[in-house]
This record gives sequence, C-alpha cells and structure tokens, in this order.
Amino acid sequence: MATDRVALVESALDVALAVDAPDVPQMSPDAPIVPGSSLTAGAAFTLFEDQVRSRVLDVVARELKARGEGFYTISSAGHENAAVVGSLLRPTDPAFLHYRSGALVMARARQMDEDPLYDTLLSFCASSEDRVCGGRHKVWGSPSGWIPPQTSTIASHLPKAVGAAFAIGRAGRVGIDLPVPDDSVIVCTFGDASTNHATSLAAVNAARWARRRGSPVPILFVCEDNGLGISVSTPDGWIEQTFSSMPGLEYRRADGELEQVWEVAQDAVETCRTLRAPVFLHLPTIRLWGHAGTDVESAYRSTEEITRSEAQDPLLRNARRLIALGVATPQRLRELVEGTRATARALAEKAAAAPRLSSAEEVIAPLAPYDEATVRAESAARVSDADRRAEVFGATLPENVTAPLKRTMAALINAGLKDEMIRRPEVLVFGEDVARKGGVYFLTSGLLDAFGSARVFDTLLDETTILGIAQGAGLLGYLPVPEIQYLAYVHNALDQLRGEACSLAFFSDGQYRNPMVVRIAGLAYQKGFGGHFHNDNSVGALRDIPGLILAVPSRGDDAVRMLRGCLATAAAHGRVVAFLEPIALYHERDLYEQGDNGWVSDYPAEGDLLLPGDIGVHRPDAQDVVILTYGNGVRMSLRAVRRLSHAGIEARVVDLRWLNPLPHGVVRDQVAGCRALVIVDEARTTGGGVADELLSRLTLAGIRQPARIVTARDTYIPLGPAADLVLISEDDIVGAVEQVHAEVCAADAARPGSDR
Repeated sequence: MATDRVALVESALDVALAVDAPDVPQMSPDAPIVPGSSLTAGAAFTLFEDQVRSRVLDVVARELKARGEGFYTISSAGHENAAVVGSLLRPTDPAFLHYRSGALVMARARQMDEDPLYDTLLSFCASSEDRVCGGRHKVWGSPSGWIPPQTSTIASHLPKAVGAAFAIGRAGRVGIDLPVPDDSVIVCTFGDASTNHATSLAAVNAARWARRRGSPVPILFVCEDNGLGISVSTPDGWIEQTFSSMPGLEYRRADGELEQVWEVAQDAVETCRTLRAPVFLHLPTIRLWGHAGTDVESAYRSTEEITRSEAQDPLLRNARRLIALGVATPQRLRELVEGTRATARALAEKAAAAPRLSSAEEVIAPLAPYDEATVRAESAARVSDADRRAEVFGATLPENVTAPLKRTMAALINAGLKDEMIRRPEVLVFGEDVARKGGVYFLTSGLLDAFGSARVFDTLLDETTILGIAQGAGLLGYLPVPEIQYLAYVHNALDQLRGEACSLAFFSDGQYRNPMVVRIAGLAYQKGFGGHFHNDNSVGALRDIPGLILAVPSRGDDAVRMLRGCLATAAAHGRVVAFLEPIALYHERDLYEQGDNGWVSDYPAEGDLLLPGDIGVHRPDAQDVVILTYGNGVRMSLRAVRRLSHAGIEARVVDLRWLNPLPHGVVRDQVAGCRALVIVDEARTTGGGVADELLSRLTLAGIRQPARIVTARDTYIPLGPAADLVLISEDDIVGAVEQVHAEVCAADAARPGSDR
C-alpha cells in the first residue's frame, strides 16, 4: 500500500541519520562543500532544510487525506533537488511551476523570509485563509514572490512562460516599466512526460523561433525528469536526445551529487540571464509513492522497480553526502528532520480547523470582477494626444469623415485600434500577418508604420503561442490585443483561454491577472468562401469558458465603442475578452439595396463606449414581435423586418452585442414589451449558441409570449452556394416571425369577446 511505502522511505532516512558521527572535521558555513565549488557548507545545509520541508509536507498531506481533512496528495517526493533551482533564482524571477516543484517553492520562500509550511497546509485543507488561492485549489504560488499559481497543468503553462520572457525582452523597446527588474529571467518547470504534449513543444519551438529572429527570450525550461508519466515510462535518454541538440536552445544536464547539481544549475541560470536566451535544464529525479495518493503504483511497477527508486531517494543521498563531507552531523540532521515533522503536524491540526469557502458567491468572487463606474473612470482617464493623433491619422481625423464617405466596420476598427494605441502605450497588437501585411482583411493596416515593430509584430503561425504571448505580456503590465485569424483556429489553442488565461484570477484569488482583448475574425456568410475553418459559426466553446467576456459587434460604430469598452474593462479589472468580429460585415456598406450606404457609420466621439449589458435596439416602438439576435443576424433581421412591415407586422430588433455574459435583465425588459418573440441565433442548433439559454431564462422569469428559434443546421459549412442551404436566411426569419405572429393573432381571435 502507498502508506507502507511512505513509512519505508521515512524509516530508511531515520536509520541513515541514527548512525554515529564519522571521524571528519566539521566544515565552516562559508567553506566550499568541495574544493572549487561555489556551493558553501552553509548553503548546502539550507538546501537540505528546504528539501526536508518539502518532503514533510508530502507526508502530512497523505495523513490529512487519510483523516478526511485534506484534499490533495500529488507530491514532490523524489524531486527535492529542485530546491537548488529555487535557491539560485531571485524572488523577482517569475516562476511558472510544475505540481512537483515543492522544494523550489520552499527555497524561494526562504529568500523572502517566509515560512511556507502553514500556507501549503492551508492549501491542502482547502481553507479560505490560504493566502495564495483562498481555498480554491492546491497550488504552488506566492502573491509576493512572483509565482503565479498553476493547477494540475500538463505543460499548458509553458506558452505563457515563453510569453512572459518575450515581454521582458521587449520592455525596453516599448518603453513601459516592468513590475520586475529588467534582467529578470522566467523559469518554468514541468515533467518529462509533459515534454511530449503539443503545448510544451509549441512553447520550446516559439522560444527558439524568437531567439532565431533576434528577440531576447530569457526563459529557463526546467524538466524534472522522473522517467514516468503516471504509469507510462519515458524511454531512456529520451529527454537528452530530444532537447540537447536543438538549435537556439542551450542544454544543461544537472545530475550527480548535490554540489554537481548546484554547479550545472548555476551555469544554466547565469547563461539564461546573461545571454537572454532560452536554456533547457534537464534535472533527473525520481518519483516516490506513485503519481498521487490514489495511484496504486504496484499495479504497473514491480516491487523491485519501486524499491530501486526508493534506494535513490535524494534526501537519503544528500544526507549521506553532507555527513561524509562534514557539513553536518547525523544528530544535527536528525534534529532538523524530527523538528520539521513536529512543526508541520502541529500546523496541520491548525490548518484542518481553519475556515473554508462557505458560499457560491465566495467561490466565484475573483472569477469575473466588474464595476461599471471603475471601468468608465479608467476609460475617461485615458486622454488622447492631439499631436500624436494628427501624426498617425494625417490631415483627416476619423471623426471628420462624414457622408458620403462614411466608413465600413473594417475601416472603423482600424481607426479605433490606432486611437487606443495612442491612448494606451501598453497596448501590443500581434498575431499572424498583422504587421507587414496589415492583417488578412487589412484591419491592422498602417499600425506597424505608426507604432513600430516593438508594439505591432507578426508571430509564428501558432495560436497557442499567440495566446501564450498575450498571457505573459498581460501578466507583466502590457495590455495585449492578439489577433486570431479565424474563429475555428481558436480551437487549436482553446485551453490557453479556458484552462490558463481565464483561470488565473480565480486560482490566485485575484492577486494575479492577465488582461487581454483577443480579436477573432469569424462567423459565417462569407459569400463563395467555404471550408469550416474560414466560415465558422460556432461560439459554444467560447461561451463555455468561465469568466470570459464575449463581445460581437454588428456595425462599425458599435465595434469601435465596444472595443473601447473591452479594453477599459480589461485594463480596469484584468479581464480576458474575446472580441468576435463578423468577417462578412467587415466591408459591407449597404443595408437594403446596393448603394444605399445603410451599413456604414460615423466614427464615435472620444469617450463614447459600450460596456457589457449595453444592447442595441432598432425600431424600439414596434410591439408585435421582438427579434433577439447578434452579429450577421442583426443586418439580416433588419432586412427581414422591412419585408414584414409591408405585410403589416411590426418587429423590434434587439442586438445583444454581448454573448457572455448575456444581458438577461435588459433582454427581459425588451421581450416584456412585445407580444411575441423570435431568437435568431446564427450558431448551429446544438452548437452552443445563445438561443437555449435566452429562452430558458426568459421562461424561468415568467415570460410566456409565443416564441420561435431560428438557428443554423448541425453541420460544417460547405463551399460556395451550398452554404446557403445550411445557414439561417432572411426567409427563415420572415417565416418564423409570421408563424409566431399568426399564433398571437389566433389566440386573440379565440379569446372570448374578441371582435376578430
């Protein structure tokens, strides 16, 4: 059983420390542990103390779990040499950590004169007093020590670590003040099995790519290689063979006695800090006691294999080394181990009695902070530089362009981006093709010339990297505006939003944040342009992300106002926003007939912005039917309403604008003022659009008007005219309105006393 193996390993250490002191002189704390080493005896003893702290926490975690008082048993046992890395780094070097990096955390806490034992035990017990994440998960983190908390991540934290390194290297060119020293490095730790994950490979590739292009990327990749991915073994030599010969990546292997690990790790850190280049530190470890407390290791490893691993226990090896060299006596190490165990168990009793989260409101409090007054104040504080605007826009400012030269959505978003970059020097715009080309649809045209390559730049073709850069940059004080070329491509990297970006504030109790506004070109109705990657109508995966704001403009002037509101919300509250732009409306000029210019707009005045919950209402006096829709559906519904009015049916069109969270309160008010309801949702019937949630919430609110839903068919979108067979159409909208209106009229006619 796992507890038996724990007892065996603990007993082996106790036996090793029960021996008499060898006949060797005791070393001075300042003396090198061996001749020529930079590791002193005092530092070596301190490292062992940090390793013991980490080990004791792993043991006590299992004891708490056995009593039903703790909830986490994935341990760092066998990985204790990671303390060397923690000791060599500075507390201002941001650290994105593997769940087995406990000893590294112990070493960093020591540099800050903190005792992490109680904090970690509170985390094990899911206590709301845990100062890292407030009882929401067991995480390694530090609010003051630059350890943004990660959960049980499988290398998905590596892209944002690379993004943070990239952001550090860019700060001097952008001219913003970093919250960490300019010569900081980024460290990220991960297991050997995780190196095979696509996100891990993407991160290492991105760091090498950036270095090849001349960008500073001071990141230290630390692979804690224990040879196992739960039950699957890593082939011998796999990590070294894979990463030791990659161009643009410095490789170091830290193995052997404690002082040897120290020297190699020290070289890796100094190389990273000096060269401002990616370094891969290979740290061989072992894994003790299975993957977690619930893992029955004997089901896939023989007793002989397990015993061999236990014989390589780093605490056992390091203790023997310190005794043999005269760094410490067995008695001194024994007293250290026994004292740490006693302290941890006493603190565990206290942690088990500490309060826990007691309401849903407490749990979700840091997930999606929002205060309208704060956001409006943040926006108002951003004053435009008139001279800079004249320099960027030239002789004609966008607000001075009027009929008949009003602008399309594409032109207005372009102008809005320029204005926001003038007002917000921390804004970075980047993605595939956004710089030199100016974007696939030219929405970022001219930004590179106006703001330079430090703030507007092309990335490699990888959405995971794009969103990783955004997270790292946002964490370090920038306001990133990454672009994803098409909606379907978000799915290539969706976990960077769901599992990483939107979870940071939640798991750090609001103490860390990575604001961003992700511009996504998407939705359907691109005439003659098919293939589901370029003509995608699926928003369900975005709406499923807790805390994500999803904005969908339908008109150019709305797009500018909403973009301003999104950036102000991201800046004020650290929110993550997806700004989904309907490609088919980018260059649309007309509403009803060719040449009517009914879908072009004036540029909104400075300070005019739209915030979550601000809906648009067309034909507000109409009371027969209300149509709830968004994006392409707004223009289509207005065209349908014109046809319906000729038949004597008056319909109101509500542009939702915000699909997550949906503005249920104002929607309910609009529906209550009409006799019937039609929801026009351009997503697929089961594609996670908004229709189901809108109708269910209205029903629960007591709204009983006759209703119809218009959605697209459950299919990928084909090429050319065939797309019209599966997407919603004006005829669909007209038919739905006519049906629901007829139902209302029939009910009126059947009512006693009706003269119809």
